Parts: sequence; C-alpha cells; structure tokens
Amino acid sequence: MTSVTGRSLLELIDGADERGLAAAGLACLDRCLPLLAGDRGDALRPVWAAVARGDGQAWGEAVAKARVELDADAGGDPGGGSGASPDAGAVRGMLAGAPADWTAEALRVWSGACSVTALALHGRYDAAEVPDGLVERCRAGDGEGAGPLLAGELRRQQAVLESAAHGPTGLRRARELSVEGGRVLRAVVSRRARTA
Repeated sequence: MTSVTGRSLLELIDGADERGLAAAGLACLDRCLPLLAGDRGDALRPVWAAVARGDGQAWGEAVAKARVELDADAGGDPGGGSGASPDAGAVRGMLAGAPADWTAEALRVWSGACSVTALALHGRYDAAEVPDGLVERCRAGDGEGAGPLLAGELRRQQAVLESAAHGPTGLRRARELSVEGGRVLRAVVSRRARTA
C-alpha cells in the first residue's frame, strides 16, 4: 500500500505545526472512542474547538474537562469480554498523555504516541495477527501486510495531517474523517461482541 500523499506518516508528523499535530493526536483519540463504554464523542467537541482556534489556553482546559468526562465510565467494557478493558485503558492513556502546553515539541511527541496506539488498536481488530514491527513499518511508509482496519486507520491519519494544514476547512475534513473512522471501529466492536 502506498501513502495517500507520497509522504510517510513519520514525515507528515515531523513537518506539521501545532494545530496539525493537535488535530492528528485528537483525531486518533476520537476514532478510538468506541473502545470505551457508551457514546462519549461529545466529550471531545470543546477540544476540537480549541484546536480550530489554535488557542493553547482553551486547549489545556478542554483536555482537562474531557479527562473528567471520559474517566466517569472507567469500569466500562464495550466489547463485553475480558479483551476490551486493556483497549479502553489504551484509549484513556492517549487522553491522559495530552500535553497541557500548546507547543510543537510537546504536541509532536503526543501525536506520535497517539498514532502508534491507534494503529495498534485497529490492527488488533483485524482478522489477522499483527506481525511485530508492522505498525512502525506502516508509519514509515511500508503498509504491506496491513489488514483492512489497520490500512484504513493509516490512510485516515495521513489524510488528517494533510487536511489540518489547510486551516478551518481542513479541520472540518479532519473531524469528518474521525467520525467516519469511529463508525467503522464501532461496527467492528459491536460485531465482535455479538459473536463472542
């Protein structure tokens, strides 16, 4: 599989500004919310608004508020089985790691970590096993061997970073990609819960 843009995910993250990095990390988190119990997507709406404004103070406040809201169902298990709780913990870990400081350095580290976590989570829900090193190879531009969920998440991450470089219009597209990806993952989680 080739990159959507011709640039690897690592290159896109390396070249992104604060808004692009914040959008990329937030989009990864948003798409993975179906792994938490309940429909909590609205919890991230103020965080998206802060990203759109490029407002560092509002970002920190919105992230703190979202942590409180999403921790309210910390005991939830969306899949109904023992395998879902570690996934939910990984999603909360993405939010817990969000930096309070609106700086490129802090946001780049967080965005990179969210990228790895989201790809790994999607890979685990593919039918095939995820070989060691596949996630990092995908991020470096070599998606050979990726299952459909992992490949789709990789494409969305690339598209979000490209879109976020185009201001408010691009951020709307990034949000649409996150909603779409969340629906895909929610359907997979629901189907797996029914067949468990």
